[in-house]
Amino acid sequence: MDTMSLNDFIKQLDDLAESATARFNEAMDKIDRDGLEAARIEFLGAKSGKLKSTQKGLGKVDKEDKPQAGQRFNEVKQKIESLFQSAVDAIDGAVSSGGKSEAFDVTLPGRRPRMGHIHPITQTINELKDIMGRLGFSAVEGPEIEDDWHNFEALNIPLEHPARDPLDNFYLSTAGSNGAKSEGGNQLLRSQTSTVQIRVMENQKPPVRIVSLGRVYRPDEIDATHYAMFHQIEGLLIDTHVTMADLKYVLRLFATSYLGEDVEIRFRPSFFPFTEPSVEVDMRWRDTWLEFGGAGMVDPNVLRSVGYDPEKVSGFAFGLGVERLCMRRHGINDIRYLYDSDVRFLSQF
Repeated sequence: MDTMSLNDFIKQLDDLAESATARFNEAMDKIDRDGLEAARIEFLGAKSGKLKSTQKGLGKVDKEDKPQAGQRFNEVKQKIESLFQSAVDAIDGAVSSGGKSEAFDVTLPGRRPRMGHIHPITQTINELKDIMGRLGFSAVEGPEIEDDWHNFEALNIPLEHPARDPLDNFYLSTAGSNGAKSEGGNQLLRSQTSTVQIRVMENQKPPVRIVSLGRVYRPDEIDATHYAMFHQIEGLLIDTHVTMADLKYVLRLFATSYLGEDVEIRFRPSFFPFTEPSVEVDMRWRDTWLEFGGAGMVDPNVLRSVGYDPEKVSGFAFGLGVERLCMRRHGINDIRYLYDSDVRFLSQF
């Protein structure tokens, strides 16, 4: 019987593994099922496969070399079987995902994935929080489902006030589902973020220096400047000896930080049940005046409703529209653009 050295047998196995690797990779690159099956028969065929033929060479190896030769044979056998299975999985995956038959060229430049980014309203809210944080105001949050007490009564809005009209609010048919305090009974989607001020003052003694930003809801007729859901930034400062001058100073710093140094602040007398005196806040930027919201000194009745003594503390509050600030900054003339979910528009910011 012819004999074979261990080195010759191992070289034969290495050549077989190299050849099988090339054939399986070729079929995989071309996504060629027929070519893969032909390669399987050529190398792994039960009767005439090259691996089966090579196995017969084990009998020609010297007895003392058989353990090492057998170990090497098993390693090559497992490698070829693994190559075949990997090719099967790759071709199945490419076919199921609509892969094409041509090979993938790794030298081609990559395709940059389309990335999303933060909505302009969220960008504005984050920037406003940062600005007010630098002015010493802490950001707080509160529930969007509120009761009459926090949304109206504690804010000095009497029962007969038109702001409580069911046609001007989103009242809910259920009550207490969010665990909110229900002194006033009815539940509704909050119409202002001033409700957060009440909740904070109920649980915190002066001084209070907070800002709340969030969604509010009013059944307004939707047009270029009105929407049924929008965002407010509400500021509150309660301490001793707080005056209107402090309010104007803070709003001036706020406006210049957000819009730039060329901003002017103007107060116009107004009326709000929860502030006395009350003002409308206008900002002049790039030679145009625009109303941004209301402000004023916190009404003594509001202070009493949360257990504060108006003889010892005073404070100011302001509420500005986040959408108006965002639209003014970016030159947007219709609030509906912000909520149409048009990626062509939103991708500009």
